[in-house]
Amino acid sequence: MIVRQTGDALQLITQPDHAALAAEIMQHSVALAEHPRRSSILLAVAEHDNGWMEPDAAPLIDPAAAIPFDFISAPIDIRQGVWPRGVARLEYDPWAAALVAQHAIVIFHRYRSDTAWAQFFVEMETLRREMVEASGRLLPELLADYWFLGLGDLISLTFCNGWTDVQRFDPWSVRLSGSQVLVSPDPFDGTAIPIAIEAKEIPRGPYRDEGEFQKELATAATTSVRGVVTLSPS
Repeated sequence: MIVRQTGDALQLITQPDHAALAAEIMQHSVALAEHPRRSSILLAVAEHDNGWMEPDAAPLIDPAAAIPFDFISAPIDIRQGVWPRGVARLEYDPWAAALVAQHAIVIFHRYRSDTAWAQFFVEMETLRREMVEASGRLLPELLADYWFLGLGDLISLTFCNGWTDVQRFDPWSVRLSGSQVLVSPDPFDGTAIPIAIEAKEIPRGPYRDEGEFQKELATAATTSVRGVVTLSPS
């Protein structure tokens, strides 16, 4: 769950919806236009957070903040558990599944030395190897394809979270300015890409427990957050 705080309200965006937006954005990538694995790559981008469907359907309340946990603050068992589930759901397309496993390895790299994450990396690297082998291709090709997922994820997350600080995915920088997501260098050949995502909007809280939160969510209004992805001015 993405929990976007705005004024006196919380805007809640599901992880699968964020991932679908990432794929909508990356389909405009010039480098992907004639790519031989275009369909698998876009599938991976669109479905990379499908393992969050279950947690997003029943969000837990962070007792310290009295609002729902987001995808960063969620308990460790949730953050680790979504990825094997997500890879398994894509086994029918091993290349897409392998890209999602690679994504999990990349985004949690900072926990490499944490013993609580050791088994997670073993599992994800095993799944990555199995899916690459099932595809009949090689790991270096996977690593070369990964940037489409990494960049699409970051652009969409920057927009959905309202991050105004510069976010980096080498060699790209991404930041939100007003309703514009500014990306540099330009992967879209100068195309300005209109984007929108739906969010459930609820009062800021506090919420004492999940029951109180679910009651509010059941009657929440849906709002559309709109913007544009464009080249960052030099």
